[in-house]
Amino acid sequence: MTAQRAGLLFVTGLVALLSGCASLPQGAAMRTDITRDADTTGQGFAFYPVTRALLPSIEAWPQVNPELSSGWPHATRGSTGQVIAPGDIVNVTIWDNQENSLILADGQRATKLDGMAVSPSGRVFIPYVGDVRVAGMSPDRARGVLQDRLVDISPSAQVQLTLVAGRQNTVDLVSGVSSPGSYPLPDGNFSVLSLISQGGGVPPSLRNPRVKLLRGSRTYLTTVDRLYSNPELDAVLTGGDKVIVEQDDRFFLSLGAAGKEQIVYFDRDQITALEAISMIGGLTDSRADPEGVLILREYPRSALSAGVRGPREQRVVFAIDMTTADGLFSARNMLIQPGDVVLATESPVTRVQTIVGLIGSGFGLIRAANNAGN
Repeated sequence: MTAQRAGLLFVTGLVALLSGCASLPQGAAMRTDITRDADTTGQGFAFYPVTRALLPSIEAWPQVNPELSSGWPHATRGSTGQVIAPGDIVNVTIWDNQENSLILADGQRATKLDGMAVSPSGRVFIPYVGDVRVAGMSPDRARGVLQDRLVDISPSAQVQLTLVAGRQNTVDLVSGVSSPGSYPLPDGNFSVLSLISQGGGVPPSLRNPRVKLLRGSRTYLTTVDRLYSNPELDAVLTGGDKVIVEQDDRFFLSLGAAGKEQIVYFDRDQITALEAISMIGGLTDSRADPEGVLILREYPRSALSAGVRGPREQRVVFAIDMTTADGLFSARNMLIQPGDVVLATESPVTRVQTIVGLIGSGFGLIRAANNAGN
């Protein structure tokens, strides 16, 4: 078989292959590859062009991969001073200059009652006085109460009281700062940001730092930026609270004819579809189809339950047309959900260029064969 004949056979086969719509080399799927069966029953996904009319429906649908949270507590203010609570440790020193005092030994001028734990009922035991309730009082008020109760025993007695915060008067700063640990509540207005500040602040290396507040069986969640921007959200802490500062691990995937094909982490509280396209480096000018930016999302099975407003199918493909004003404005108002896939589909022109390139290579082979035959 001559080289010329081999070249002709190659080109003939190539044309036959292309005319048969065989798969061609490409860097990403075309929009039609994914959505061609969108209107066919039983395909297992729903297809929605993103428009202004669709946005209210999307907002009403259930969230995807929601985080367990009870919102964020109100920043109600409390007492401006420290308050004794059960579990605190009270140290009491009683001074007395009376001779033959029942409280002091001979030659003493003061006696110390250190390390007295406030009982679950809020009381401490004082010799010759009995149980005295001190919980719910400031240290100064508790000192006065103890001194008043000692009047019948020793009219000249003076009381000094110091407080060591117990579990109900401390909070834990668990992580995300330079100095985690347990911190006493200095007063009833000790807030989340005050605690973070005492722990050394949030390091700049944390991506979109978030704050979790664990209180009893509830978990509250917000971002540090929200607390900075809205001082009224700076919640007051209560004894036993645990505060965790951590970086944002939510992400979406970028695939196809985009500037980046990678995992893209959330760097703010909410990301719109238009912001996501910018974060992935935009669309590749020479490859991408601006009419075919697809967002693939899988809703929880509960979204299809009776009585729940949700999509037609659990798997959903949203299509954004970047060549229309409605598509651009709608993309700016549609929120990306954690786990979404942002796929920049390939332009049909790229496939045509591939075909032309392959045919050109075939003719180049023929020319080479002709030159060899001559």
